[in-house]
Amino acid sequence: MVEGTASLVDELEPVGRRLTLSDLRWYLRQSRATLVGAILTALFLVVGIIGLVMIAVPSLQHLYLDQDLSAALEPPLSGHGLFGTDPLGRDLLARTVAGVGVSLAIATIVTSISLLLGGVVGILAGYHGGKLDTALSGVIDVAWGFPIILIVVILAGVLSPGLSTVVIGISIINWAGFARIIRGETLRLRELEFVRAARALGAPAWRIMVRHIVPSVIAPSLVLGSYYVAITIIAEAGTSFIGVGAQPPTPSLGQIIAEGQNYWEENLWVVAIPGTVLVLIVLGLNTLGDGLRDLLDPHLRSGG
Repeated sequence: MVEGTASLVDELEPVGRRLTLSDLRWYLRQSRATLVGAILTALFLVVGIIGLVMIAVPSLQHLYLDQDLSAALEPPLSGHGLFGTDPLGRDLLARTVAGVGVSLAIATIVTSISLLLGGVVGILAGYHGGKLDTALSGVIDVAWGFPIILIVVILAGVLSPGLSTVVIGISIINWAGFARIIRGETLRLRELEFVRAARALGAPAWRIMVRHIVPSVIAPSLVLGSYYVAITIIAEAGTSFIGVGAQPPTPSLGQIIAEGQNYWEENLWVVAIPGTVLVLIVLGLNTLGDGLRDLLDPHLRSGG
């Protein structure tokens, strides 16, 4: 393909109005639920980053590791920390913040792996179609059919319990969800005029996929990503709760809940606080995802 034709192919754009920052600001003012979701998600990111710093810096690890059995199960605002202490007398606030950091790290790693793998498979299957689509769709359906917790438990038995096993287990399933959505979107996009025009001009498949398909599937990937971050956080907490996820001394919201479940009658806060934080994180991500879906849907934006 000559240079002039390549330039013309790159100039082809999908028909439709692009989303701008002013659209986002306008929508956040109109949708209070989405604004609340955005605020909760922003708090999750800030607290998670603080938690990761606490875990990564050795001089700060004592904040969530130091034990004081004489001050075990102290209630919030008792003089032993804002959130009180856990059954071993450790600061519950510091452990919760560190646990949020673990959730953020796992969710970021798993979602990145799943999006990359699912995006490649989905675009290849949707764009090329035929036997390749049939083969890849079969792999997607098989992967999508397994429960996440079951896969992580099996891997924990084969490998060993831990966060690396959680990352592998959740990624094995979550990539298929991205692949299904991106494949469907690619099937739609490949029949649109701007993609047909690029093919008619002789553009190679890789250029069309990179230049036109990939940018066009970003919006649905962002929406799905917000949901899958929430799913990953729930799965990580669940696997840590049953003992195959985060291993001591690494804190996790699920692990903190598991450690306090036998003491909730004596001190409800040791379970209620990490449980509430987990619920708020998932609520914020899901609400933000709903808002992104509505905002990025051209039919909903245009009132049709």
